Amino acid sequence: MIKPMVLLEAFKIQDDIQRSASSSKSFSLSDATLRTNGQKKKGMVLPFEPHSLTFENIYYSVDMPQEMKEQGITVDDRLVLLKGISGAFRPGVLTALMGVSGAGKTTLMDVLAGRKTGGYIEGNITVSGFPKKQETFARISGYCEQNDIHSPHVTVYESLVYSAWLRLANDIDAETRKMFIEEVMELVELDSLRHAIVGLPGVNGLSTEQRKRLTIAVELVANPSIIFMDEPTSGLDARAAAIVMRTVRNTVDTGRTVVCTIHQPSIDIFEAFDELFLMKRGGQEIYVGPLGHHSKYLIKYFEGIQGVSKIKDGYNPATWMLEVTASAQELSLGVDFADIYKNSDLYRRNKALIEDLSKPAPGAKELYFATQYSQPFLSQCAACLWKQHWSYWRNPPYTAVRFLFTTAIALMFGTLFWDLGSKTKKIQDLSNAMGSMYAAVLFIGIQNSSSVQPVVSVERTVFYRERAAGMYSAMPYAIGQVLIEIPYIFVQASVYGIIVYSMIGFEWTAAKFFWYIFFMLFTLLYFTFYGMMAVAVTPNNHIAAIVSSAFYGLWNLFSGFIIPRPSMPVWWRWYYWICPVSWTLYGLLVSQFGDINELLEDGNNETVKQHLRNYYGFRHDYLGFVAAVIISFAVLFGTIFAVAIKMLNFQRR
Repeated sequence: MIKPMVLLEAFKIQDDIQRSASSSKSFSLSDATLRTNGQKKKGMVLPFEPHSLTFENIYYSVDMPQEMKEQGITVDDRLVLLKGISGAFRPGVLTALMGVSGAGKTTLMDVLAGRKTGGYIEGNITVSGFPKKQETFARISGYCEQNDIHSPHVTVYESLVYSAWLRLANDIDAETRKMFIEEVMELVELDSLRHAIVGLPGVNGLSTEQRKRLTIAVELVANPSIIFMDEPTSGLDARAAAIVMRTVRNTVDTGRTVVCTIHQPSIDIFEAFDELFLMKRGGQEIYVGPLGHHSKYLIKYFEGIQGVSKIKDGYNPATWMLEVTASAQELSLGVDFADIYKNSDLYRRNKALIEDLSKPAPGAKELYFATQYSQPFLSQCAACLWKQHWSYWRNPPYTAVRFLFTTAIALMFGTLFWDLGSKTKKIQDLSNAMGSMYAAVLFIGIQNSSSVQPVVSVERTVFYRERAAGMYSAMPYAIGQVLIEIPYIFVQASVYGIIVYSMIGFEWTAAKFFWYIFFMLFTLLYFTFYGMMAVAVTPNNHIAAIVSSAFYGLWNLFSGFIIPRPSMPVWWRWYYWICPVSWTLYGLLVSQFGDINELLEDGNNETVKQHLRNYYGFRHDYLGFVAAVIISFAVLFGTIFAVAIKMLNFQRR
């Protein structure tokens, strides 16, 4: 637990500051006591353990950008973005992390939250006195990103159910979880939007302010002790910002540790904060302490520095503070605000506070969880599949359009190739039948592959956020994404197969009909999984589309229809064998005509079976092997998608 006397001493800048800090701290301590005694408070149906977060001498650097090297900056191989930052965040205290652009606010937050994907971090970070371990820290913390990233086709309530399902402890029963979700919705004032579809930002669905509150709620249902919020009021008008800040204040009043980066807030928003962590350009802190009523402690501190202009009546303290601490002001005054802070009583008392909070309380135990994730593997798979089900079901521009396109193509090909399947007397009849198969595979297959790419790209962005939050591992997400496609593609293949098979007039035997459905099903599967795989191995769906189009051309060329395999140069036949479309045409043609022993009228005493063998290189007795290869392509592309999602991260922070 936090020691009250040390906290009182930490803010004893002068007698009145000490009195203010004492009253503020007594509130948060009594709040923690209520929590410990198990008394129910708003948003507190589930108990949680309050945690402080301290950090000392944090340095963060990245490799020197090539552009800076070209400008002659070669003092060091690294660019230092944070220089010896120290501070402490405590339960029940709302801290504003501020500074001019380039000061390192979000960088510091990302370092503390463990969200950096590159760079070099030095220094000590402790959670309630114990060294921070990212695996366990993710279980007790939440991070509200500036860009509100959510799956667009689920409702507000479903978003919260999904987050709570994956992030709350496994031993919490469904009824308690539901009660907690309801309290969180009340806390962040989302009750009236329960059944609203989230939508895409700026396109449809929730407004920017509503999405902000949903972002906060999604983190709150994980029941975190520490919450980071990156620019929660960015891009909002005054009314919307006030609603969001009321939500943030409600969150703090439950006794959680909350830190917000904020950029040029209004007076009212600035007044909502208890403490300020102010940074200057270059990654150094210049004020860490309480704000006080009407920011009087902050104003008194900076007005006490010789040469700093006094604040005008009614002027925004946040704006004034940023103006008087700007780099130009430092140059004109000939001072360094970072040095002034490090020589102040405030700095020394903050160091004492950090030192005290960096020691575990007597009898405290280090954070420990038996598993990396709250839920077991199968529960993660079930949750991911559940969300994907609703995402697909409520996405008619993708699912319904795909069915309409397939039906239209089936009717077009059925009328274009009417009754050709029953004609096997001439070589041209066989070529026409194969042409219908070739055109269908490329038309519908490429459409499936192209249309799935934007869908997977949007969901992958959500996946990056959810994986960073410790909701699940990559494999359950990939499995859910792959499995949800199967029933839709099965319906698609069945609709196409029934229409085309009957209109083209292929032989009506159960074996041949089901072979046709089988090959169309797995062909559409591997095309769809290929589109997903292309997104997973590239930074975005635009590049994926470019890469895919190159392979579509190669698959078309080596499909065996334009140039049959026996006619290909020997040195290019290897690509025929690894071209999935060639195996599809092999299976479709052989399953329909490979067992026909009737003589062709223009085939030089060749039967249909012999012609397929001599001209195309197709053998009916290899049909089972061809089916296995088609299945393996679908499995291969789905597996590469899953592995790429797990191993590759194109999000850079």
